[in-house]
Amino acid sequence: MGAEGEAAGDAVGLAWQPLADRMRPRSLAEVVGQAHLLGPGKPLTALIEARPLHSAVLWGPPGTGKTTLARLLAQATGARFIGLSAVLAGVKDVREAVATAQGERGRPTVLFLDEVHRFNKAQQDAFLPFVEDGTVVFIGATTENPSFELNNALLSRARVYVLRALQVDDLVTLLERALADRERGLGALGLAVDAAVMRRLAESADGDARRALNLLDLAAGIARAADAQATTIGEDTLAQVVAGGWRRFDRGGDVFYDQISALHKAVRGSDPDAALYWLARMLDGGCDPRYLARRLVRMATEDIGLADPRALTLTLEAWDAYERLGSPEGELALAEAVVFLACAAKSNAVYAAFGAAREDVAGHGSLEVPPQLRNAPTKLMKSLGHGAGYRYAHDEPDAFAAGERYLPPELEGRRYYEPSGRGMEGRIAEKLRELRERNRAARGPGKA
Repeated sequence: MGAEGEAAGDAVGLAWQPLADRMRPRSLAEVVGQAHLLGPGKPLTALIEARPLHSAVLWGPPGTGKTTLARLLAQATGARFIGLSAVLAGVKDVREAVATAQGERGRPTVLFLDEVHRFNKAQQDAFLPFVEDGTVVFIGATTENPSFELNNALLSRARVYVLRALQVDDLVTLLERALADRERGLGALGLAVDAAVMRRLAESADGDARRALNLLDLAAGIARAADAQATTIGEDTLAQVVAGGWRRFDRGGDVFYDQISALHKAVRGSDPDAALYWLARMLDGGCDPRYLARRLVRMATEDIGLADPRALTLTLEAWDAYERLGSPEGELALAEAVVFLACAAKSNAVYAAFGAAREDVAGHGSLEVPPQLRNAPTKLMKSLGHGAGYRYAHDEPDAFAAGERYLPPELEGRRYYEPSGRGMEGRIAEKLRELRERNRAARGPGKA
């Protein structure tokens, strides 16, 4: 193999440094994406221009450049950069970093803590005084919601910047740059990638720049392993690299709750297509189908209610079908339930009524049961007037005791349930109007 071949071999992803690390931006000008934070007048640009730096939390999905941006912020402002990972570091490491900063007061120090959400409250408190007195400028990176994972005291001293998953066009730009870069990238290999293949590679990275570059590195290695003289990365190589796909999901973080929220709101909004998409996304991400079945039952009672009582029965049956069939066959039953819920008439009247009744229970204490409604199984209780005057509905015309009262006197006239008029609740509303009118007539003028 000649010198050119040897150089190409060294660049084919066999170097000890991954391509994603070699291609890490060296300046803010090389950063791709995050246009809402970088550029004239944008928040991170303003942070750099504000000198001195203030503490910050960079929150976003993996592969969006949190660590890179922290380094570049320190570099652009001439600050010393001390990087720690909360996965490996402890309070001792934080104290050593603080000691370093205290020993060289002539230059600001950025203490960067990756995966900061992994630090518990006591560990976060350990560096809080040094952030407060300016010994260090704290920059944390997290994939989790800082509102839930970081101390309020720390959050109050740091501004949160939200990073977004990279768009496909951004990832294509990164991949093309790596493919052409002869110094740090794969340029020495002379490989070409068709535009359609490049786009599919970018799409497979699901917004993660690190993953996109690692996929390209792997594809280049596979192509050259199959043919040392290969000049292209084709469809066959791409298929090997992206087999199985990959989508962002978690088992209890923001992505999880955002997606179940989207599913619930799509059902509530009567959009079966969107509801099916979010159901498929969560199943694809590894969500427990039993959790989804339970949430569908909740949607049936909260958002459909008595507008279509079949919703509750159908979701329970879908849950039972999944338990009997398992995955993937049982997932179709969940999909059927989702479509039914999305298309069904909607009413939250019972949900709202129950909430209002609970508020009255909490706000009025232990109101006495009216005497005529009390249980009277013994002579003593009957002698005390329990059950006296109660009218047995089945002995009345149409099995309705017109004018009878069932609420405590303090809540007389209170209405909780107001049918929506949609679906079956339209008939319920009509029935209640008739019964209430008969109550008014039986009670006399001015009586509720």
